[in-house]
Amino acid sequence: MSKIALFGASGTIGSRVRREALDRGHQVTAVVRDPRKITEEHPALTVVTGEVLDAASVAAVAEGHDVVVSAVGGGDGPGHQATIKPAAEVLVEGLRSLGTDAPRLIAVGGAGSLRTPDGAQVWDADGLPEFVLQIMHAHGDALDFYRTVGDVRWTCLSPAAQIEPGERTGRYRTAVDDLIVGADGQSRISAEDYAVALVDEIEDPRHVGERFTVGD
Repeated sequence: MSKIALFGASGTIGSRVRREALDRGHQVTAVVRDPRKITEEHPALTVVTGEVLDAASVAAVAEGHDVVVSAVGGGDGPGHQATIKPAAEVLVEGLRSLGTDAPRLIAVGGAGSLRTPDGAQVWDADGLPEFVLQIMHAHGDALDFYRTVGDVRWTCLSPAAQIEPGERTGRYRTAVDDLIVGADGQSRISAEDYAVALVDEIEDPRHVGERFTVGD
């Protein structure tokens, strides 16, 4: 059993990570700006107020946990990309202040910087809306930052090109920097199976200090 501090616990991905972790017997501290957003009651769930852009708040919440998960992203529409890299920087700053006892960090990443089968990157595709490109590049900037960090244990998990609520199958494939594409030419993962992969990484760390990706 791990003690997990989960930022962004009320969002599309965060809520599924929360449920997956609880179902598998972990203790979860859900960190949100507005605790009223989480109405779930569970003996292993604690809901606290916290701010991912405040290093002191991050440190206070993270202390005593085994893992910090950041499900803070820019998937909710225009403007949200502005928090992605700053959140990465502040999370690292807050964890760094805890020294050698700092928990591990697992961050929800983006698919934009993944390599496609033709050797380009996802964000090079034609016709992507500007705000989607901004979110993709913000995640890319956050990943570039994480790759400079050597004193905090971090992992960044990029989804497939398409991620949305769906079925929990418990099955997925992994890669490092290459987009996972199915036999039909599509790259997809359900938010539920993404959460499975993330909690698997908590239980069996295989990608400390690197980004990896999942797809069905």
